[in-house]
Amino acid sequence: QVQLVESGGGLVQPGGSLRLSCAASRFTFSRSAMSWHRQAPGNRRELVAAISTSAITTYGDSVKGRFTISRDNAKNTVYLQMNSLKPEDTAVYYCHVDTISGLRRDYWGQGTQVTVSS
Repeated sequence: QVQLVESGGGLVQPGGSLRLSCAASRFTFSRSAMSWHRQAPGNRRELVAAISTSAITTYGDSVKGRFTISRDNAKNTVYLQMNSLKPEDTAVYYCHVDTISGLRRDYWGQGTQVTVSS
């Protein structure tokens, strides 16, 4: 069974930074495309950033230039570095498996809360 465990969320002031981690297990991480999504209360879940098996990245318009997604295949971990955080970044952030060996998949982590507030 695929396992995704997010960590690194918390409370941060506007303008601050956080780094989220997603530790993956029980599947071939190096052959998997991964992504981060977020969902704020009353809003739909939205794509934040995605990274392919060859480390090609894409970002949602609202986080371009502020967030960076990366991966460490040796550690089976995908990261989301979040800088210049804004109150509107407040949400539960979820790690997602997009594909494994080119086949579309739909696995989610349990989520980690990020709150940006003074």
